[in-house]
Amino acid sequence: MRSTTKPTRPDLDFTGQNRLGLLRPGHKGRISHFDAEHLNGEGVEMTDRLREMGFAEDLMIEVLHQSPFGRDPIAVRVGSMTVALRRADANIVVVSDE
Repeated sequence: MRSTTKPTRPDLDFTGQNRLGLLRPGHKGRISHFDAEHLNGEGVEMTDRLREMGFAEDLMIEVLHQSPFGRDPIAVRVGSMTVALRRADANIVVVSDE
């Protein structure tokens, strides 16, 4: 007998918020906040760099492309600009569903 339960993905949080680096091309959402605690000291600098590039809370964001080899880097659209990011840097950005 086949199970009718939906498979889960351990890398995604189904509460509506996920790290940008975990999302697939085509996903759209809003920047909820920045979380760089996992970077051990470099997080503040990278968060500042992302803000200088134009990333800000409540902006619309869309994952456009990912590299076919290793899936790194990814291309995202933030507002009206397109930016390429390493997944490690993209994981600082927490995105909520539209």
